[in-house]
Amino acid sequence: MNKKQFSILLMALAVIGASGLLVVKRHNESWNVREAKVGDKLLPDFRPNDVVAIHLKAGVDLNIENKDGTWRVRERGNYPANYERIKSLLIRMKDIKVVQSEEIGPSQRPRVELGDPGSGASGGTLVEFKDAQGNVLDSLLVGKRHMRRETATDPYRMRGLFDGCYVLLPKEPQYVLLISDELAGISGEPGAWLNTEFWKVENVKSVSLSGTNSETLWRLSRDSESKPWSLGDGKPGEVLDITKAAQTVEMLNFVGFVDLSNAATKQNGLEKSVSVLIETFDHFFYSLKIAIPSKHEATYQVAIGVRAEIKSDRVAGATETADEFQANAKRLRDKLARESRFTREGWNYVMESRLIDPLMCDRANLLEKTALAEVKNTH
Repeated sequence: MNKKQFSILLMALAVIGASGLLVVKRHNESWNVREAKVGDKLLPDFRPNDVVAIHLKAGVDLNIENKDGTWRVRERGNYPANYERIKSLLIRMKDIKVVQSEEIGPSQRPRVELGDPGSGASGGTLVEFKDAQGNVLDSLLVGKRHMRRETATDPYRMRGLFDGCYVLLPKEPQYVLLISDELAGISGEPGAWLNTEFWKVENVKSVSLSGTNSETLWRLSRDSESKPWSLGDGKPGEVLDITKAAQTVEMLNFVGFVDLSNAATKQNGLEKSVSVLIETFDHFFYSLKIAIPSKHEATYQVAIGVRAEIKSDRVAGATETADEFQANAKRLRDKLARESRFTREGWNYVMESRLIDPLMCDRANLLEKTALAEVKNTH
């Protein structure tokens, strides 16, 4: 080998060596990036107090915004949002840590439900936290929840629990991260973000159901809270089943809603409706206008109303003192103000059939079976 050939060989070895070092360096840098994420905060610069809007996208776009000091759901007529749910999410976000980091290609992301938002069951939920100017402060794509590892010694109540979920940061889309929080509060469904506080019917005096032609189908009433229920406008042979009557009225304690009907359907069906009217011993009057659903629907659309007659003067000879009267009057005024917030026009509530069906019962369902048979035999 001559001198020229030896020089060429040395140059070739130098190039190969440099290339090898470069590959090793790049591999180490890539490894270090992934390793550095483990144990770090997911969003290290997250500032909860700067967030005034949350945008979510799964099947549809959803916007939750802080307007005049109150969080509201834009897609539900600016109905008040669940503040405690939002507060909990914002506080937790700043402390969530990365448990695992993997470099996964786009074709594999649907396995952990981190496909494009709106792409069905394999798609993730995009969450964007925005400031007052509408700028995105932080964002992440939320995917499949991670089930905690189980051992033979785990108590039964600890089995089947989640301990985190898979997420992807749009600014680093090559990495799928497993985090220490399952983010159970994240949902692309508008109803999940609504404030479910509702009116509370207390001290019921009477309940009546009217049909589509405004004819009263039945009316239950009682003289005092300790008295049994009686059936108004009783017909010969009718005997009220006291237990069924009490159970029907008791359902008023559980009436709540799961969502508000959206703009496209909020007027649908309310022209054909029945009405439930409620009066309490505190002189509160509630009304439920219930749309008659089609056979395939499992929920009811309900418009509600509330009013009250609150006495301003204490009745002579009353057993309560003047201070007690004023305190009670204030309680009732506060209750009316609080519950009147739910009666805005256009806010039609979606309620589960299991809560409304008992109030929609036929008159015959409130009668004792033996008495009902006797009535039928007379016709």
